[in-house]
Amino acid sequence: MKHSEPVLEPEVAPNLWPLSERGQRFGSVLLGDRLARYEPRSVVSSDEPKAVETAKIVAERLGIGYSVYPGLHEHDRTGVPFLSDEEFGRAASDFFGRPDKLVWGNETAQQAGSRFEGAVRRVLDEREEEVITIVAHGTVISLLVARYNDLDAYTLWRSLGLPSFCVLSADDFQLRETVPSLKA
Repeated sequence: MKHSEPVLEPEVAPNLWPLSERGQRFGSVLLGDRLARYEPRSVVSSDEPKAVETAKIVAERLGIGYSVYPGLHEHDRTGVPFLSDEEFGRAASDFFGRPDKLVWGNETAQQAGSRFEGAVRRVLDEREEEVITIVAHGTVISLLVARYNDLDAYTLWRSLGLPSFCVLSADDFQLRETVPSLKA
């Protein structure tokens, strides 16, 4: 799942942003309610505050535990200045369109996707639960889902709101369902 709505702080690196009040009170609660039908047994999160906070709220709502796992973080954009929505969209388009070139941040799309997929596979290998919920980020989620399905990663990325989720089969990452947004 993609984390809930963060506080946008232009002077702070995005990987340090916390959830907004709306993200805490509405988005994460709705996410927990919507995920209940899948009966997840654990919630695993990237180490970014907005993801950890989302995981904690979702896990509390579901009455299950959560943990933080390395490698599930967003595409590394450390040192990239805050961009307007238009500039951000152009950078993302270039990133997804040139997956083997370092065009935005400190990882190529290929590197970010491979790192994220490796972390997801380790999570699945280390847990015996049938249904695991992973809280992560739109760019890396889109890269993984597109890699195993007949989808354009950029188009999927643009469709995923805050919060949103994709249901994948654990054995082959085939997409079973996409919930692109939850409305409060």
